[in-house]
Amino acid sequence: MEFAINWDYRCPFARNMHEHLITAMEDGGDYQVDFIPFSLGQVHVEEGEPDVWSNPSRYNELLAVMTGMTVQRFFPESFPQLHLALFAARHDRALDITDWSVLASILESHGLEPEKVLQLIESEGILDDFKRQHLASVEEHHVFGVPTFMINDRAAFVRVMHRPNGDAKVARSTIDRVLDTMVNYPEFNEFKYTSIPR
Repeated sequence: MEFAINWDYRCPFARNMHEHLITAMEDGGDYQVDFIPFSLGQVHVEEGEPDVWSNPSRYNELLAVMTGMTVQRFFPESFPQLHLALFAARHDRALDITDWSVLASILESHGLEPEKVLQLIESEGILDDFKRQHLASVEEHHVFGVPTFMINDRAAFVRVMHRPNGDAKVARSTIDRVLDTMVNYPEFNEFKYTSIPR
């Protein structure tokens, strides 16, 4: 199954879904996945204000996603675990992922050289690529948030409340259920509980 899924490390629901996806893939899930960067900050830019990619005061809020993008492109074997670590830094450890020293520490813990990654971010057009991919998903699929799955001409924003907690069976069934619904039940336009049991 080929599909795309977007992310911004600030979203806890993106964290949940990407944990399912990475766990399923590492268990042999036969998915061809394109990871699409998305900026939740850009979604909330006021009319008349500069976009986040053109605003130097907001550069640091893009750094975590650009770090993930760079590792995915140049060190793909390290991407899955680094991807999860960046989500964990934000949501499990409450670290400031707009702080380069925090990102550098995470990179080092995964055997990557922070200086090299930062050099690649600055020399390889990562910021421009971030903007291009974000805007393409908005224009082509009307994406408004994360996590959004994109399959051919269909896109669906999907929230799951649970994490796989290392259970590959749970992870694969979660991803497969989302994909099956999108492919085989396109008439399901919206399905949302009115309240969440606690």
